[in-house]
This record gives sequence, structure tokens and C-alpha cells, in this order.
Amino acid sequence: MYVAGHRGLVGSAILRALKRSGYDNVIGRTHEELDLTDQKAVEHFFQNEKPEYVVLAAARAGGIKASISHPTEFLYENLAIQNNVIWEAHKSGVKKLLFLGSSCVYPRLSPQPMKEEYLLTGPLEPTNEGYAIAKIAGLKLCEYIYTQFGKKFISCMPSNIYGEGDYFDAERGHVVAGLMRRMHEAKIAGVPEVSLWGTGAARRELLYVDDLAEAVLFFLEKYHDKEFLNVGSGEDITIRELAEKIKKIVGYDGTLTYDTSKPDGMPQKLLDVSRINALGWHARVTLEEGLKKSYQDFLKRLA
Repeated sequence: MYVAGHRGLVGSAILRALKRSGYDNVIGRTHEELDLTDQKAVEHFFQNEKPEYVVLAAARAGGIKASISHPTEFLYENLAIQNNVIWEAHKSGVKKLLFLGSSCVYPRLSPQPMKEEYLLTGPLEPTNEGYAIAKIAGLKLCEYIYTQFGKKFISCMPSNIYGEGDYFDAERGHVVAGLMRRMHEAKIAGVPEVSLWGTGAARRELLYVDDLAEAVLFFLEKYHDKEFLNVGSGEDITIRELAEKIKKIVGYDGTLTYDTSKPDGMPQKLLDVSRINALGWHARVTLEEGLKKSYQDFLKRLA
């Protein structure tokens, strides 16, 4: 089995889950060893290694600031990675491929919670449009290969992921990791105020990364249909409420303010997870538990 993106937040959690479940023939490649945007290099990899199963977790990802600042790279690099891995997997006879998408694929003003059938029913959120377009293209390529060639190339659309192995960067990190980093540094430096983007009213659904990894095992072992499925906790929270929780866990005593000149992003992103729940998979890690584990991981890596 090949896990593309095995050193990232999601990929490293998938490796842990595979090892726990007894999978011992799993391969990965660092970016230095294999540039997934290089079509010839990816072709040679599949010709030489001939993996039977592939999990495509590699992607250029980031928070709202990174998405706004680099839409070109988010679109181009993700399209290149997806096209190369999915097509070469198809050409080399891979038995099953799982593509990990994102809840960003849904329209900006989608009804909530977002059902799978709401895909392509309205305009996308402008602040992450490039990333969303790439993810839509990836899931559609998998669907077309499944339909045209009868191969089990399938997709799932996770909600916002956080947890052990996250990229704790105040500028480029996802919402949980970015907030933790900023509040921790403010606490250490004695900064009395931390300013956050937007109004704080936007709502986000958060899924601990180990829960997503367990969902990946579910897809590999038990799900074989063409239609993609949402993967999430089924609960959301405002950014303001999330920030207050993180503030408490970090132990930051300062004030949180909101820069309303900055965008909120999509008003709400709550997935309808009734289909995957009905098939037997459920998220298990609570938000409180997950945030505490995330902060412990952050402190461990600082030491």
C-alpha cells in the first residue's frame, strides 16, 4: 500500500492506524524522494513499486490567509499531484485508491448540514476557491475512472482536520494549530491582546485526525461504492467559541479581539454525516479531548 503524503498531518495518522491494524507492507516517499507534481517521476514510481492500494492524502493545504495569498499554487499544485497519482495508479493497475477531498468543495451558501448531493449546486467560497476546484476535479476523476473502467477509485470529503502532527504555524496553519501557536506565543511573551481574523461568527466542524485515519481504514476495508461520502463529527462551533476553548487550554490570560476588516470565509461548514454513520463509522474523539491532545503535541515539539 502506498500512502501519498505520509509525513503530513493526515498521512502520518493514517500510517499509525494502519500499523495498529496490522498492515506492515506500507510505503511512503518524502517530497525530496518523490515530487508528486513531476509526472515522469510519479510514473517511474508506480512502474517500479507497483502498489496494489493507494491512499492519496498529499496536498498543498493551509488556512484562510494562505488560501487567499496563494490561490494559483493551491489550484495548480493540487491538480498536478492528483492528476499524476490518480492517473498513474490507474495505468499501473492499482486495485483500489482512496482520494481525500475537503468540505471546501461545497457551495458557499450551501444548506446546512451539507449533504453529498449539494456538490456543484452553487458558487464556491472565494477565499478558498482554488483549493476547492482542485478537490472537485480529483473526486470527479475518481468517479469517472470508476464508471468508465470499473476500478474502485473512491473519495471521501472530510471536515476541518486537526490534531497530532499538525502544522503549528500562525500564518499558514489551519485554524486550530494557528490559534494555538499565536496564543501560546502571546502567553510566553506577555502580550495582552491577540487579534483574530473576521467576526468570530463563522462556524466550523472539526474532526480529530485519528478519527479520520480510522475512517480511512473503513473506506479501504468496507466501502466500495462510487459515490463519495462525507466524514466529520456532525457538530460545529463558532470561531469565537473555539478561540475561547483554545485560550483556556493554552492558559492565555489576555484579550481576544476580532479584525472585522478581514474575511470570515465560508459562513458555515457542517457536513451531513448520516450516510457514513448509517454504515457503521462514527467519530469518537470529543473536541475538548482533541484540543488538549493537540496542545500537548505542540508543547512536545517545542521541547
